[in-house]
Amino acid sequence: MHNLFISLLLLLLSLPAYAQMVNNFSLKDVVSGNEFVLSQHQSATAVVLVFTSNSCPYSKLYESRIADLATRFIPQGFRFALINPHADAAEGESAAEMVKRSGSTLAGLPYLSDQSQSVTRALNITKLPQVVVVTPSPQGFSVAYEGGIDNNPQLPQSATQTYLEDALQSIIQNKTAQPASTRAVGCNVKSP
Repeated sequence: MHNLFISLLLLLLSLPAYAQMVNNFSLKDVVSGNEFVLSQHQSATAVVLVFTSNSCPYSKLYESRIADLATRFIPQGFRFALINPHADAAEGESAAEMVKRSGSTLAGLPYLSDQSQSVTRALNITKLPQVVVVTPSPQGFSVAYEGGIDNNPQLPQSATQTYLEDALQSIIQNKTAQPASTRAVGCNVKSP
């Protein structure tokens, strides 16, 4: 009986925790002028949402890494979108400046304005940059990974943990991201 209990406990611990479901949302992409609607990406392998801003020093340190990951993973069916919770609310965060930043250093990725911070709050984003990777299913989208990009903002070559890249590789292999959540380091999200 004791062995059966231990076996059942180990089985329960090995099952993935209930993944947080993500409600559909629509935000304006200032690069294209179109609405980015999450539900329109149901055929994607996953959608990588990078919460960032133009003026946060940590966000600037990660721009080339984000562009590199997008270049490598978009051909494998991933969608990338940047989300700015400070859009039009701070100096350097206008739509025109967001378009310029996307084109110059962020591979022309969609750059979404979350001026009301509705999506930022719904996903409990507190730092910039912070990433949420959501995967589609018939029931909608659920969080597969949330947190930091890697463990060294200042020196990419010194990062020993590439959290986001590892999570995307896990999704390709139909595995659960390990870890599924990490602590993001960066600038605080400011209230609108």
